[in-house]
Amino acid sequence: MTLVMIISFCILMVLAVPVGYGLIIAAGLGVLFNGYVPLSVVAQQVYDQTQSFPMLALPFFMLAGTLMLGGELGRQLLELASRAMQRWRGGPLSTTVVSSVVFGGVSGSAVANASALGSVLIPWQKKHGFPPALCAVNNATSAVIDVLIPPSIPMILYALISGVSVGDLFISGIIPGLIMATSFVFVCWYVSVRRGYAAEAVKLRKRELARLALQSLPAILLPILIIFFLRFGLATPTEVSVLSVVYSLLLSILFYRDLTWKRFCDNMVEAGIATGVVMLVIMGSAAVGWVLTFDQAPQQMAEWVSAHISSPIVIILMMNVIMLVVGMPLDMPPAILLLGPIFVPLADSIGLDRVQLGLMMVINLGIGLYTPPIGTTLFISSSIAKAPLGTTTNELWPYFGMAMLLLLAVSFVPALTIY
Repeated sequence: MTLVMIISFCILMVLAVPVGYGLIIAAGLGVLFNGYVPLSVVAQQVYDQTQSFPMLALPFFMLAGTLMLGGELGRQLLELASRAMQRWRGGPLSTTVVSSVVFGGVSGSAVANASALGSVLIPWQKKHGFPPALCAVNNATSAVIDVLIPPSIPMILYALISGVSVGDLFISGIIPGLIMATSFVFVCWYVSVRRGYAAEAVKLRKRELARLALQSLPAILLPILIIFFLRFGLATPTEVSVLSVVYSLLLSILFYRDLTWKRFCDNMVEAGIATGVVMLVIMGSAAVGWVLTFDQAPQQMAEWVSAHISSPIVIILMMNVIMLVVGMPLDMPPAILLLGPIFVPLADSIGLDRVQLGLMMVINLGIGLYTPPIGTTLFISSSIAKAPLGTTTNELWPYFGMAMLLLLAVSFVPALTIY
C-alpha cells in the first residue's frame, strides 16, 4: 500500500493537485490497492482528526495573531523596529529581521509573516535605495524566524505527532531563533558595507523610543506569558491559545481602542481560512499516517537504517538531507505530518532527543520555504517586490549559508535545544 500511495501522491503533486486533496486521494488509492481494508478507513481517519481537543490551539493562535497584527498594535511594532534599527548600516533591511522576531510571538506562521511584513516594509526599503531582489530575499528568509519564536504552528503540529511537550518545544526554539536573527542582521550589515549602502543620519529621540517600546510592550509580553503558563503547567496549549485570544481582544478594546466590528469579522474570516487550509492537510496526513503504520513502514525504515548505518552522525546528516529535499516542494505542515512518524522512531533508535529532532525539522523545512523551485515565502516576497525570481535567488546565498550553519549546530549540539 505504501509504495502505491507514494507514487500516487508524487503524480498528484506533478499535476498541481492541492496537497490536502492529494494526501487523501493517495491514501485512498493505497487502501484500494490492498483489497482487504475497507475504504471507509480513510474517511474515519480523516474525521477523527477533527475531534482532537489539542487541535483547537491552531485556530485560536491564528485568531490571536490576526487580531493583534491587524490594528494599531501592528503599526506600533513596525514603528519600534524601524526606529531602533534605522541608524545602522543596513538598518532598513535589519528592520525586517527584528520585526520578524517580535511578530513571531504573535502570528506563529512564516507565510503570514512574509505577507504582512513584506507588503509594508519592502516598498519602504526600495525607497531607501535597496535593490528589489535583496529586499525580497531579506523578507523571505527573515519570515522563517517566525516558526522558531513561540507560539509556532509547526511546533504545535510536531508536538501532536511526537508526544513532545509543546512548552518544551517553544522554549527550545527561543535561542536558535535569536541566533538566526542575529546572523541575518549581520548579513544585512555585511551586504550594506560591501555594496556601499550608507547609514541614515536619523536622530533617535530616547523619549520617543521609550514611548514606542511602552506601547508595544503588550505584544512583546505575549510569548513570555505563553511560555510561563506552559512551563509551570498553569494551562494546556489549547487553554493558552484561548487566553491569547482573550488577551488580544482586551488589548484591542481597552488599550488601543481600535477594534471595530468589521475588523473583527475580517480577522475571523482570515483565521478561519488559514485554519481550514491547515486542517485539510492534517486530515489528509492522518490517512497517510494510518497507511504507513498499517504497513509498519516507519519501524521497517528504522530497522533497516540501524542495520546498515552504524554512525549516528551519518544518520542525522541523512535525515537533514531528506528534510531539505522534501521541504522544497512541500509546505511545512504536510512535511512535518508526513516525515514526523517516520523520523521519530529513527531518532529514538540512535538516542536523538525528540525535542532536538523537532527543532531540526522546523529549521530544515523553514529553509525549504525560501528554497527554489517552490519556496513559498520567496515567491510571495518576489511578487511584492516585483523582482524576477531568478534575480532574487542570486541574492539568497549569504542568508542560506547562515541558516545552514545554524542547522548543523542544532543537529549536533544538543545544548542549543535541550534545557
